[in-house]
Amino acid sequence: MLKNDANYSVQTGSEYEPIGEESRPLLEQRVQARGASFWSSAFNLMNAIMGSGILGLSYAMANTGIIGFSILLLAVSSLAVYSIHLLLLLCDKTGINSYEALGERAFNRPGKILVACTILIQNIGAMSTYLFILKSEMPAAITGFMSSETTGKWFENDVTLLILVTLIVVLPLALLPKIGFLGYTSSLAFIFMLFFTVVVVVKKWSIPCPLPINSTVNLSLNTSECTPQMFVISSKSAYAVPTMAFSFLCHTAVLPIYCELHRPTKQRMQNVTNVSIFLSFVVYMISALFGYLTFYTHVESELLLGYDTYLPRDVLVMSVRLAILLAVLLTVPLIHFPARKAMLMLCRGEREFSWLSHTLSCFFILTLVLLLAIFVPDIRNVFGVVGSTTSTCLLFVYPGMFYLRISSEPIRSLNSAGAVILMAIGLVVGVLSLCVIIISWVQGS
Repeated sequence: MLKNDANYSVQTGSEYEPIGEESRPLLEQRVQARGASFWSSAFNLMNAIMGSGILGLSYAMANTGIIGFSILLLAVSSLAVYSIHLLLLLCDKTGINSYEALGERAFNRPGKILVACTILIQNIGAMSTYLFILKSEMPAAITGFMSSETTGKWFENDVTLLILVTLIVVLPLALLPKIGFLGYTSSLAFIFMLFFTVVVVVKKWSIPCPLPINSTVNLSLNTSECTPQMFVISSKSAYAVPTMAFSFLCHTAVLPIYCELHRPTKQRMQNVTNVSIFLSFVVYMISALFGYLTFYTHVESELLLGYDTYLPRDVLVMSVRLAILLAVLLTVPLIHFPARKAMLMLCRGEREFSWLSHTLSCFFILTLVLLLAIFVPDIRNVFGVVGSTTSTCLLFVYPGMFYLRISSEPIRSLNSAGAVILMAIGLVVGVLSLCVIIISWVQGS
């Protein structure tokens, strides 16, 4: 159980232990001795932020317009920064550095269970989308570098490849007990994302507009499709905000990264957050804009699939596909850490590290994620449902709700008013987006 406000919490192994006020100086010496640098922490957070979400943002722009998308992306990123600001304020006030423990502090054990379940569901949804990308891109990535005579080979089976990659690459990294062990690969994953963005910009001029979709149709009739739309409102626009919320969600990794930061202060971690979200915003905006300006209304819900039709054997496109696959591979174990931690907090009460429970929970989560990745037919389904429910809760609702519950500030104070607004936005966005998505599914079927 948690102690009073003066107590502190530190990560040991893969769990969190409460530390008394009298041990705080010793704790600070320990953290500083093994803490991560500013940029290492920033790359870790950017790796937690950026993943398969970047592939769905061009589709979101096609269904909201350039200006509409820019306003929404700026609003969501700003709200993400502010919600992390509230979480860090609560950490400063209570000495707690675990999202689940904040839920317990606010609403006792039911709050802890609620947060742990939300984190588990959200991260399982996120990992399933990442593995979905691996399943859809791996066969093309491998066969693209081989001769056209290779047909019917085992590596062209997407399910077989997905299972092998999960067992050989993802599982060993996911079995590591500490999130800090994954920090060395985060800067490499960010470089892969930058490479993806550069290729999207360069290839905008390699695909003609109007798109040669049907050679029997006079292409001059489709020149209106080459005019970018500033504002678009349709039923598909409901996917935009959940996809953005999904793309900026890093809250489950913020506090573990804060734990391992060298000289961990609220302001220092806030600066890490600001830099990470700003750089992610720039990469998201550029890749979404040029992806949209390449395909316009014909953008696929997973951007790279669009290049297969018009640039099937382009070396840069094949290379960027491999880069995205590597970035996704490096991100899956990172978000597996908070999912496993949430499952262990739900299933067992003791805090001692156990390799048995650690390994069993890892195998269970990865098996479930594999099944979702294999049987979910469209990545928008995961983006929409997960983004409109768990992501909006973790990004908007919970930080505001916990701040109002734990903080002693009056309701008219600036932070309390911001917490109320954050909760209201999260509830409205989550409910309306989920309703419209369900209606569009019903109408489509």
